[in-house]
Amino acid sequence: MNLITKDLLINFLIILFPLFLLQMSYLVKFVYRLDSLKGWFLSIFPILSLVLCMLFPVVIEVDFVWDLRWIPFLLGGLYGGWRLGIILIVITLLIRFLTGGENGFYISCITFPLIGISLFFISKYYLKISVSKKIFIGVSLIFIVHILTQFISTQIFDLTIGISLWKQYFTIQVIGIVVVIILCEVILANFQVLDELVKAEKLQVVSHLAASISHEVRNPLTVTRGYIQMLSEDVSTQTKVRYANIALKELDRATDVINDYLTFASISPENNERLRVSDEIQHVVNSIIPLANNNGTKLKLSLFEDEAYYILGDRKKFQQCLFNILKNGIESMKHEGELYIHLFQAATKIQIKIQDQGIGMTQEQIYRLGEPYFTTKNQGTGLGMMVSYSVIKSMDGTIHVSSVQGKGTCFSINLPFHSHEPI
Repeated sequence: MNLITKDLLINFLIILFPLFLLQMSYLVKFVYRLDSLKGWFLSIFPILSLVLCMLFPVVIEVDFVWDLRWIPFLLGGLYGGWRLGIILIVITLLIRFLTGGENGFYISCITFPLIGISLFFISKYYLKISVSKKIFIGVSLIFIVHILTQFISTQIFDLTIGISLWKQYFTIQVIGIVVVIILCEVILANFQVLDELVKAEKLQVVSHLAASISHEVRNPLTVTRGYIQMLSEDVSTQTKVRYANIALKELDRATDVINDYLTFASISPENNERLRVSDEIQHVVNSIIPLANNNGTKLKLSLFEDEAYYILGDRKKFQQCLFNILKNGIESMKHEGELYIHLFQAATKIQIKIQDQGIGMTQEQIYRLGEPYFTTKNQGTGLGMMVSYSVIKSMDGTIHVSSVQGKGTCFSINLPFHSHEPI
């Protein structure tokens, strides 16, 4: 293997590097659920391959610059469509002009637009055909490119091309485009598999959610039906009143369950009002003290009573959110422990920190918090954390969770600061 062949292979590795980045970026998008990586983002990689190939050529002669730019150019146009093809033509001609060599630049001005026009028509059908046909089209285009370039160079500009270098160049181009097409198809197949996994996960969430709703609502409805049936029996008026009250309570419980699920679809709180954060926290703490005492948990509050922090939100939903997080913290401590609640102002935000000394969570569990039907408890539907995340989001706030297994978990709730003083 001579030096030219080695340099061409290095140029080919430059093409593979952006493909590797493409695969990694999509995996990151899938793992971290990044919706910001849209389709246009993927066009960066053929552009990067083209630019790197032209900036690090194999051989620079008076009229010719030898590199593998045709591989990213052809595949970018075939997979990306005519818009990306136009961008690649402009970039190619700009870099070729700056590189120098008047005749070589003129040859590029003829060949790249001509091939670009053919890509415009082929790209409409390229993604729909089989892999073998895609490889055939890719190799055919490389062959046409070389024939066209050689014809224009020798017949129009009367330039001489070394046959030995031309053979090496053509061979590596053919091998390169076959390998890159196969890699692109593998990457696209991986993308489709990951998309199907996301869809399947969403469908599973829907089925779990439906099962949870039916289970939670069926029980109070069944009880209500039973007591209504007993109202027709020959019993005293006092007993009928008691049966009716129980039936109404069960109906209210079913309504509360449905309202909790509807919370996820609420864009904003139904009853916005100014809330003094310390008062709301104290109210929830008073409600949850019996559960904490039964579990042997001590509640430690640091609420900065000398400051009156106000936020905007739905009082009932905000209290429910805090109650759910505190309840989870208490239940995560199998033995006696302490639960710390801190309230302070951080810049333009109000921050509530809830720190427990429980069993903690893994990073994967933290990522899944707030997902439908996900819970770290043996019994539960995950409904509480779903409500909490939804409520805080509806208040334009965020929840950050940090945890160490065996040491505890810290929930940091950040909410927009409204005012120090009441209206």
